[in-house]
Amino acid sequence: MNIVKHTSNIPQQYINAVCIFLLLFISLELFSHETAGSFNSYRIPERAIEFPDTDKYLTIVADLHTHSVFSDGHVWPNIRVSEALRDGLDAIAITEHLEYQPHISDIPHKDRNTAYRIAAEAAKNTNLIVISGSEITRENPIGHMNAIFIEDSNKLISLDNSKIIEAAKLVEERKDEVAVHGGMDAANHLALASLWPVANAVNKANEQGGFVFWNHPTYKVNNGIATPSKKHIEFIKNGTLHGIEVVNENIFSEEAFAIALDYNLTIIGTSDVHNLIDWDYPSHQNQHRPVTLILAEERTKPAMKAALMNGRTVVWYKNLLIGKENNIQPLLNAMMRIDSARYQDNSEILEVTIKNNSDTKIQMTNLSDYSFTSNHDIIEIPAQSAINLNVKTKEQLSSISLEFKILSALVRPKIHPTIILRSKIASD
Repeated sequence: MNIVKHTSNIPQQYINAVCIFLLLFISLELFSHETAGSFNSYRIPERAIEFPDTDKYLTIVADLHTHSVFSDGHVWPNIRVSEALRDGLDAIAITEHLEYQPHISDIPHKDRNTAYRIAAEAAKNTNLIVISGSEITRENPIGHMNAIFIEDSNKLISLDNSKIIEAAKLVEERKDEVAVHGGMDAANHLALASLWPVANAVNKANEQGGFVFWNHPTYKVNNGIATPSKKHIEFIKNGTLHGIEVVNENIFSEEAFAIALDYNLTIIGTSDVHNLIDWDYPSHQNQHRPVTLILAEERTKPAMKAALMNGRTVVWYKNLLIGKENNIQPLLNAMMRIDSARYQDNSEILEVTIKNNSDTKIQMTNLSDYSFTSNHDIIEIPAQSAINLNVKTKEQLSSISLEFKILSALVRPKIHPTIILRSKIASD
């Protein structure tokens, strides 16, 4: 009675306000679990990955290999969307293992498009492009392959119950690993699913217009040295394998880079993230996820897929740009420019300001005949910054050309590109 008497003295407008608040709170709790917020509210400028567009193409920042709890990741798919928004990504692919399902007992799901559907729904009111995909998982020497831009992941897996006995033998041979990889249900599923010929899965991906790339080719092979198997070469020759991860997580493979160049495969770099992105790539330590910079005609899925099929990519890994020369060169030209060039008083010392409008630190060495008064030949330009060089020209010129080797970029293993920066000299 005392409680009723006490509440009866509360003004009606206060009660109404509390009710409205509770309704809003309940609504948010009911309907916000698969959302990731708006693009503007989630994007964090200090950690957003930004590279300029080239003269001919848009530069699309993409992570094409990520996982959630619907295979062996440890977060819900909407978290992947939220992280991508915070990192300022343009696109992300959700690529769950089809055969390897360590959470299958706790999170059973017959539809292998579930993770993509949840992520796409979470990104619906944002600028993030979510790409469908799956990871085809086999033992070495085949290893793993991602198929992205596919229509239905379910068609990339088949369980032939007539092979249950054969699958059981495989599980028995690997019984020491069962507990580590999700228990008996997961082990039985992996064994049975892996017996379906890998060529069938790759062909099904291609029938859907998918882009297929070879994942982490250094994983558990030849002491970490990427080497294509006969099956990989077969897929490359028949046009069903299109790319290769030159960078996966924190590993860069020169051998994979060479394979990409030798076989004209698209160069890919991915986070392959399983934990929180900040656990694997702590932003407070100035780390960033590896990404693939896709040089596309438009900011659409068809344009991105066309760019990938045509090999128009550059990988950004730590402080290194990796790509074919015809892709690296226009990106460098977009990243760097001489902002100003002016002589100091009537001297023959030319003050040149060089701007870097990208998120990577540029390290370069001077190849021109000029020397500098306050710098040696090894020069660094921090990300999104500019430096001043005092160039000794020995005579006053009307224009300047400076040539540099870019040490923070590779166009072949151990081969760096060069750039020539040109500018007219301002007259007093």
